[in-house]
Amino acid sequence: MVDSVSRYEKASKLSSGDFKQLFGVKKETFEVMVNVLKIAYDAKHKRRGRHAKLSLEDQLFLTLKYNRQYLTQKELSYEFEIGEATTHDTIVWVENTLVKSGKFSLPGKKALYGDDTEIGVVLVDVTESPVERHKKTEKDTILVNRRDTHRKNN
Repeated sequence: MVDSVSRYEKASKLSSGDFKQLFGVKKETFEVMVNVLKIAYDAKHKRRGRHAKLSLEDQLFLTLKYNRQYLTQKELSYEFEIGEATTHDTIVWVENTLVKSGKFSLPGKKALYGDDTEIGVVLVDVTESPVERHKKTEKDTILVNRRDTHRKNN
């Protein structure tokens, strides 16, 4: 089993450019994300509850890796040595917690358009085209004598 501290320490030794390239966020942003997760995790486990096998840093790494590299949850389960259901639950919890914090969100449609809100014309060709089908001929049909279909069993 890979020690969770060594995974985090290994990643923290990367240059800022390499860290962002691998995980999709800057080191500073990663630290802010971890702090948000710590606050939510402490509130969730205030009184009691089973603690996660993965550290919060690893849970965030898992989620960022899932979103950045499009790995399957089965691959992540194998790499982080946890079950698939745990992988899914971790990804959902981390994403929801970060969105609920209000510090991390994607820009809206207006921000993507910028000042220029004019939309160009888009044409889509949806012309119907006939489907080629086999033509029925007399060779293809089976001829049945009409008398045979109405014969009574005696």
